[in-house]
Amino acid sequence: MILASLIFATIAALLHVYIFSMESLTWTRPATWKRFSIASQADAETTRSLAYNQGFYNLFLAIGAFAGIAAVSLGQPVVGWTMIFSSCGSMLLAAVVLALSGRKYLRAAATQGATPFLAVVLGTLALLTA
Repeated sequence: MILASLIFATIAALLHVYIFSMESLTWTRPATWKRFSIASQADAETTRSLAYNQGFYNLFLAIGAFAGIAAVSLGQPVVGWTMIFSSCGSMLLAAVVLALSGRKYLRAAATQGATPFLAVVLGTLALLTA
Protein backbone atom coordinates (compact mmCIF):
# COMPACT_ATOMS: atom_id res chain seq x y z
CA MET A 1 0.00 0.00 0.00
CA ILE A 2 2.93 2.34 0.57
CA LEU A 3 3.96 2.09 -3.07
CA ALA A 4 0.39 2.67 -4.25
CA SER A 5 0.12 5.75 -2.01
CA LEU A 6 3.38 7.12 -3.37
CA ILE A 7 2.22 6.51 -6.95
CA PHE A 8 -1.05 8.37 -6.34
CA ALA A 9 0.82 11.19 -4.61
CA THR A 10 3.08 11.42 -7.67
CA ILE A 11 0.10 11.55 -10.03
CA ALA A 12 -1.54 14.22 -7.86
CA ALA A 13 1.66 16.28 -7.90
CA LEU A 14 2.01 15.95 -11.68
CA LEU A 15 -1.60 17.04 -12.14
CA HIS A 16 -0.93 20.11 -10.00
CA VAL A 17 2.15 20.96 -12.07
CA TYR A 18 -0.11 20.79 -15.13
CA ILE A 19 -2.67 23.04 -13.44
CA PHE A 20 0.18 25.44 -12.59
CA SER A 21 1.20 25.57 -16.23
CA MET A 22 -2.32 26.43 -17.33
CA GLU A 23 -2.95 29.02 -14.63
CA SER A 24 0.45 30.70 -14.60
CA LEU A 25 1.86 30.17 -18.09
CA THR A 26 -0.98 29.77 -20.60
CA TRP A 27 -3.93 31.47 -18.89
CA THR A 28 -4.63 33.95 -21.68
CA ARG A 29 -4.70 31.33 -24.43
CA PRO A 30 -8.30 30.58 -25.48
CA ALA A 31 -7.92 26.83 -24.99
CA THR A 32 -6.93 27.42 -21.37
CA TRP A 33 -9.38 30.11 -20.31
CA LYS A 34 -12.27 28.25 -21.92
CA ARG A 35 -11.35 25.17 -19.88
CA PHE A 36 -11.81 27.30 -16.75
CA SER A 37 -15.18 28.68 -17.96
CA ILE A 38 -13.81 32.17 -18.53
CA ALA A 39 -16.18 33.98 -20.90
CA SER A 40 -13.80 36.06 -23.00
CA GLN A 41 -10.23 37.06 -23.74
CA ALA A 42 -10.88 40.32 -21.88
CA ASP A 43 -12.00 38.37 -18.80
CA ALA A 44 -8.90 36.19 -19.07
CA GLU A 45 -6.72 39.31 -19.12
CA THR A 46 -8.61 40.76 -16.14
CA THR A 47 -8.16 37.58 -14.07
CA ARG A 48 -4.60 36.88 -15.22
CA SER A 49 -2.87 37.97 -12.00
CA LEU A 50 -5.28 35.95 -9.85
CA ALA A 51 -4.72 32.85 -11.96
CA TYR A 52 -0.95 33.43 -11.93
CA ASN A 53 -0.94 33.48 -8.13
CA GLN A 54 -3.21 30.45 -7.86
CA GLY A 55 -1.00 28.55 -10.28
CA PHE A 56 1.99 28.99 -8.03
CA TYR A 57 -0.06 27.79 -5.07
CA ASN A 58 -0.67 24.57 -7.03
CA LEU A 59 3.01 24.32 -7.95
CA PHE A 60 4.06 24.64 -4.32
CA LEU A 61 1.64 21.86 -3.31
CA ALA A 62 3.18 19.67 -6.01
CA ILE A 63 6.71 20.46 -4.82
CA GLY A 64 5.70 19.54 -1.26
CA ALA A 65 4.33 16.20 -2.44
CA PHE A 66 7.44 15.48 -4.53
CA ALA A 67 9.69 16.36 -1.58
CA GLY A 68 7.66 14.07 0.68
CA ILE A 69 7.88 11.21 -1.80
CA ALA A 70 11.64 11.73 -2.02
CA ALA A 71 11.98 11.80 1.77
CA VAL A 72 10.03 8.54 2.19
CA SER A 73 12.11 6.95 -0.58
CA LEU A 74 15.35 8.11 1.07
CA GLY A 75 14.50 6.63 4.46
CA GLN A 76 13.01 9.68 6.18
CA PRO A 77 9.43 8.47 6.65
CA VAL A 78 8.30 10.92 9.35
CA VAL A 79 9.32 13.96 7.31
CA GLY A 80 8.11 12.37 4.08
CA TRP A 81 4.67 11.32 5.22
CA THR A 82 4.15 14.65 6.97
CA MET A 83 4.84 16.44 3.68
CA ILE A 84 2.73 14.04 1.62
CA PHE A 85 -0.25 14.25 3.99
CA SER A 86 0.04 18.03 4.21
CA SER A 87 0.34 18.57 0.45
CA CYS A 88 -2.14 15.92 -0.68
CA GLY A 89 -4.50 16.82 2.15
CA SER A 90 -4.48 20.44 0.97
CA MET A 91 -5.10 19.32 -2.62
CA LEU A 92 -8.02 17.19 -1.42
CA LEU A 93 -9.54 19.99 0.67
CA ALA A 94 -9.21 22.41 -2.25
CA ALA A 95 -11.13 19.89 -4.37
CA VAL A 96 -13.87 19.77 -1.72
CA VAL A 97 -14.10 23.58 -1.78
CA LEU A 98 -14.29 23.47 -5.58
CA ALA A 99 -17.09 20.88 -5.44
CA LEU A 100 -19.01 23.02 -2.98
CA SER A 101 -18.70 26.00 -5.35
CA GLY A 102 -21.35 24.64 -7.69
CA ARG A 103 -22.53 21.63 -9.67
CA LYS A 104 -20.65 22.72 -12.79
CA TYR A 105 -17.37 22.19 -10.90
CA LEU A 106 -18.04 18.61 -9.75
CA ARG A 107 -16.10 16.97 -12.58
CA ALA A 108 -13.09 19.23 -12.10
CA ALA A 109 -13.24 18.66 -8.34
CA ALA A 110 -13.34 14.89 -8.82
CA THR A 111 -10.37 15.08 -11.20
CA GLN A 112 -8.43 17.31 -8.81
CA GLY A 113 -9.31 15.36 -5.68
CA ALA A 114 -9.27 11.69 -6.61
CA THR A 115 -5.52 11.05 -6.63
CA PRO A 116 -4.68 12.98 -3.46
CA PHE A 117 -7.61 11.23 -1.76
CA LEU A 118 -6.20 7.83 -2.72
CA ALA A 119 -2.69 8.89 -1.66
CA VAL A 120 -3.94 9.96 1.78
CA VAL A 121 -6.22 6.97 2.35
CA LEU A 122 -3.72 4.35 1.17
CA GLY A 123 -0.86 6.05 3.04
CA THR A 124 -2.90 6.14 6.24
CA LEU A 125 -3.89 2.48 5.89
CA ALA A 126 -0.29 1.49 5.18
CA LEU A 127 1.00 3.31 8.24
CA LEU A 128 -1.76 1.96 10.49
CA THR A 129 -1.08 -1.64 9.45
CA ALA A 130 2.72 -1.39 9.52
